[in-house]
Amino acid sequence: MNDCLFCKIINKEIPSHKIYEDEYFLAFLDINPQSPGHTQLIPKKHFRWIWDMPVCGEHKPNYCDYSAVAQKIAKAIQGVFGTDAVWSKVMGDEIHHAHTWIFPNSREAKGDKNDFEKNAEKIRAKL
Repeated sequence: MNDCLFCKIINKEIPSHKIYEDEYFLAFLDINPQSPGHTQLIPKKHFRWIWDMPVCGEHKPNYCDYSAVAQKIAKAIQGVFGTDAVWSKVMGDEIHHAHTWIFPNSREAKGDKNDFEKNAEKIRAKL
């Protein structure tokens, strides 16, 4: 998708604060964070919704592998930010590329754009 913002991030046409990357998935900090460490997890292959991915098995990328990466990121966020609750939201209304928000439950603290690289490094270290 030529005009997809997330495809442009995957292709490094737009910079990001990367948290995780493998052959099939990319995770990076959200530029308008709901709380510190607010992460976007996306498949590198363009799907409109996460449920458009194959469920499991040999077809890659698939939803089972996506969920395992989401779990790994959530546990890293728990460790970094010392929160028991990590929220996840399946998104797709603003950007038409499958993605999930993963972020610590922090009703008091909004994320600060000045902390992007520091927070990204902390989360990467926990992975």
